[in-house]
Amino acid sequence: MRPLSLLLAAFLLTVASTPCLAQEHTKEPIPKVKQQIDEKKAVLLDVREQEEWDKGHVEGAVLVPLSELGKKSKDASFVKELEKKLPKDQPIYCHCAKGQRAILAGGVLTKLGYDVRPLKPGYKELIDAGFPAAKKP
Repeated sequence: MRPLSLLLAAFLLTVASTPCLAQEHTKEPIPKVKQQIDEKKAVLLDVREQEEWDKGHVEGAVLVPLSELGKKSKDASFVKELEKKLPKDQPIYCHCAKGQRAILAGGVLTKLGYDVRPLKPGYKELIDAGFPAAKKP
């Protein structure tokens, strides 16, 4: 029974220390998030896929699809390009459609040194909350 307890403890320690799993949605109220973004004190990151972005996105948001972030986060040239898009000295509020991809992206970006605050509300909820939709070309 003792080896099983040690194995369970090791598993729980691994899970608890994994940033991807340790991330949770920010508790900041959406009006405060919007104000921070409007005042250029924070950045809104959309981690949905390009096809979703093309159907509609929040004006001023930055697109970095989770699939790209997950595949290329260890590529030095990708990280350098990411640093041009995302400041490390401001909070990064990331969103997707329903909140789960934002959590995963938050884990990856936290490992890269960003102050990431995943949002639970998705694109539609952000638009409903007053974030402006980008004009379609």
